[in-house]
Amino acid sequence: MRRLLAPLMVTLALAVLCCCEKDPKDPSGSPSTPSIKIKKEVANAFVKRQKRFSMSEWYSQYYKSPMEQMREHCENYPPCDYLSEQIGFPMAYNHFFRRY
Repeated sequence: MRRLLAPLMVTLALAVLCCCEKDPKDPSGSPSTPSIKIKKEVANAFVKRQKRFSMSEWYSQYYKSPMEQMREHCENYPPCDYLSEQIGFPMAYNHFFRRY
């Protein structure tokens, strides 16, 4: 097995050198500027503007209801999260935090 290891390492090293050669057409090794640019229409397909929200949507997005806050509190505590999957959120929250 050890006799095969040295020729195998030499073969792998030569394969790496052959695969990692620089492109003879591009001496600098970096991609050319025209190959990086994309059309405006293609770029706009990736970048979408956010729609404007009404005031109530904005409020509900940034301020959570007390029930949602309690759910997150329970989800962040692994025993409560596990028990909520077994017996339901209200009973699990009441078991660990004694208020609901």
